[in-house]
Amino acid sequence: MQKRLLYLLLLISFGCVQPYEVELEEGPQILTVDGTITSGAGPHRIFLSKSATYGSIFEGLVRPVSGATVIARDELGNMVFFSEKSENRGEYQAPDSFFAVIGRSYTLQIQLSDGKVYTSFPEKVTQPPAIKKLSYKSVTTPVEGEINNASGVQLIVDIDDPGEENNFYYWRNAQATYVLETRPDLFVNKETRDPAPKDCCSICYTSELVGNQSIFIATDDNFNGLSTKIPVAYIPDDGVRFIQTYRIDLRQLSISSEAYRFLRLVKQQSETSGSIFDPPPASIRGNMISLDDPNEVVLGYFIAAGETSRRVYIKGAELDFRQNRGIIPDDCREVYDSVVNPPADWNPEE
Repeated sequence: MQKRLLYLLLLISFGCVQPYEVELEEGPQILTVDGTITSGAGPHRIFLSKSATYGSIFEGLVRPVSGATVIARDELGNMVFFSEKSENRGEYQAPDSFFAVIGRSYTLQIQLSDGKVYTSFPEKVTQPPAIKKLSYKSVTTPVEGEINNASGVQLIVDIDDPGEENNFYYWRNAQATYVLETRPDLFVNKETRDPAPKDCCSICYTSELVGNQSIFIATDDNFNGLSTKIPVAYIPDDGVRFIQTYRIDLRQLSISSEAYRFLRLVKQQSETSGSIFDPPPASIRGNMISLDDPNEVVLGYFIAAGETSRRVYIKGAELDFRQNRGIIPDDCREVYDSVVNPPADWNPEE
């Protein structure tokens, strides 16, 4: 073995190595569909992209799919066309006036610019149970190698689950608005590095869409017909969000058993520990198929759901734990697309 290694080293050291150029064909691109329509107010969006198969050298390369015709159709033949947003390729949005009707079934139909046609299986929109109460609490999480814990706010719903049917729940964050505090008196000239305090402004209002760090879903197998409390969202504390008041709307979706199964598998795969004992990533089939080639793999899921929502104002002073306050040395109007006046419906005392 040692002689063989020595021989190889000599070849590498004294041999003339010519670069070998390899032309690799791009692997097959898989269409991925990510879209949801609900009985609530929009926007209702469909995202189309293509990505390489697992194990391909192009794995991780995601390309938006532009120029497609995207239609949602109900069982009565009513159709709604989704228009592609010019500033965001691959994102298709329904008209502002559209909403899904409780009791109807919807099918998503897609025709790509190359003529290929795809469709979903029908998804029925069911009546969502009401959110009886929406509360919150501080949560902390130890971080390996860090002295300070990560923290955030967990949202918790109280619901009275209907007993006459099996229900499947999916929770998503809607837009949030919060009071932004900055320190314009600490502003520094970026060129001279000299203090240049500003007279205004230290209090603004800014909005954001903060995604959950997990998929929050539930089935009522263990609480059918009962009242229950369920954690449904998590908002990280970045040292700025919870200085004063943070307002968020929570969307509660009533989804099909098939959509719940899909989301549960995605959740399980995304939350694996990353150890050598984890199963390898797998493509999770959704409810989309190709009408040209039934054997073609299509990823993602088209969800049609009933929606109810609830708003909560999170008072920073009431939280048991907050991160150290983040200092922003500038006029608050100059950061985060903030405005001085609160939204017309801002009412922390409601």
